[in-house]
Amino acid sequence: MIAEPPEPPEPRPVPGPASAPRDRRADARRNYEHILATAQVVLAEQGVQASLRDVARRAEVGLGTLYRHFPTREALLEALLRQGFDRLVELSDTLAATRPPAAALTEWLRELAAGAGTYQGLPASLVAIMDDPDSALAVSCAALRSAGTRLLERAQADGEIRPDVTGTDVFVLTTAVAALTERGPLAQRRDHLLGVMLDGLRPAPRELFGPCS
Repeated sequence: MIAEPPEPPEPRPVPGPASAPRDRRADARRNYEHILATAQVVLAEQGVQASLRDVARRAEVGLGTLYRHFPTREALLEALLRQGFDRLVELSDTLAATRPPAAALTEWLRELAAGAGTYQGLPASLVAIMDDPDSALAVSCAALRSAGTRLLERAQADGEIRPDVTGTDVFVLTTAVAALTERGPLAQRRDHLLGVMLDGLRPAPRELFGPCS
């Protein structure tokens, strides 16, 4: 009895036009994530003014590929900082619900200063783009200022902060402290300097006695 010949193997599917876009999207996503991870390392070493050409070189991609994903330096920063900024906005709501007004504002400003010090030069960049609505960072910064303003207004309503201070004032002062304490011996003094700043925001004590007649 002659054995039947084995069945021929099924032909392998040939990628058609429908699968090519999926492959390209997957490759683009991998490039995006790889560039972002590399940029995080480079900016941690060199600060926000790091060379984007250096980021592309170390990620082993062309400069054009980097710019396709991140057309500006601010767009790259926004992608790196988005998660931290979102966390700060959520934290403001949590603190408002669980802490007295002054304590909530103090804790949030400490977290803001720490976040602003993530990369050297970042505090100055955050202030610089405040009046630039076209910056990729503008929306995130506006959300941060709004979150801080809500906490500030609660503390003002409670009589803990002087009424002539705005959310922008507090944002600028906090980023200034972050800039001063980015590196060097002052880095260990950030919380102390924030405390000094907050003392200056408190209402002036009323005179115990009236003017001498």
